[in-house]
Amino acid sequence: MIETAQIAKRFAQAQQSYTQQATAQLQVAQQLNQLIHAHVPMQKLQNVLEIGCGSGLFTQQILKYQALKQVYLNDLYPEVKQYFAQDLRLKWCIGDIEQLELPQSLDGVFSCSALQWMKDLEHLSQRIYNALNSDGYFCFASYAEQNLKEIKALTGQGLQYLNCDQVVHLLERVGFDVLHSEYQGIELYFDHPYAVLKHIKATGVHATAQGFRWTKTSLNQFCEDYQKFRHQESGQYVLTYHPIWIIARKK
Repeated sequence: MIETAQIAKRFAQAQQSYTQQATAQLQVAQQLNQLIHAHVPMQKLQNVLEIGCGSGLFTQQILKYQALKQVYLNDLYPEVKQYFAQDLRLKWCIGDIEQLELPQSLDGVFSCSALQWMKDLEHLSQRIYNALNSDGYFCFASYAEQNLKEIKALTGQGLQYLNCDQVVHLLERVGFDVLHSEYQGIELYFDHPYAVLKHIKATGVHATAQGFRWTKTSLNQFCEDYQKFRHQESGQYVLTYHPIWIIARKK
């Protein structure tokens, strides 16, 4: 089990470079925002919570919602506050969301590229269900089993992901009505395996590497082995993201 403190440390180290490097995460955030607009009555979203706000990649979309009166922002470490302008609508919930007491009477709970780190998603989903108003919405993007598959194949490091169907069934057990679910592969291309590692470090997703240390030998071996993931036509090296998007409503 990956320690929460390690996740916080790795993402804190990556925050300065995250916005520039998180190209896949930006696509995921934009798609989540489009799905929310397509499936959720926007006038209902007055009191909401975002889990794992980070540097605000998705938060900036939330803050444009016309009816919004109050948004609780959660992240593991208080340093994220520096990325947000003063806004009277913002309330902070700093710490491990699986341990914190949730705000109540929420119209919506959102999360983008964070829930894959949860130790017990079903228990958290039950608590979210209880915190939502009737007909409240739980909308999120996470990642599924093929995420960063190249890194896991070569290093053995990575999360144990649920697939999209498993997440849907989990939410239905809790009591949610899943209005929409989808998944997609996103491939990023890099000029060298070193650039792949630089990208991973810059976005914090290397927080999975618990106890893993690179040596000159293992680094050279990684670059050699990554040849199997080289695109034949372009000569570039692929890295796969496997996002899922869920729009669920409290029955």
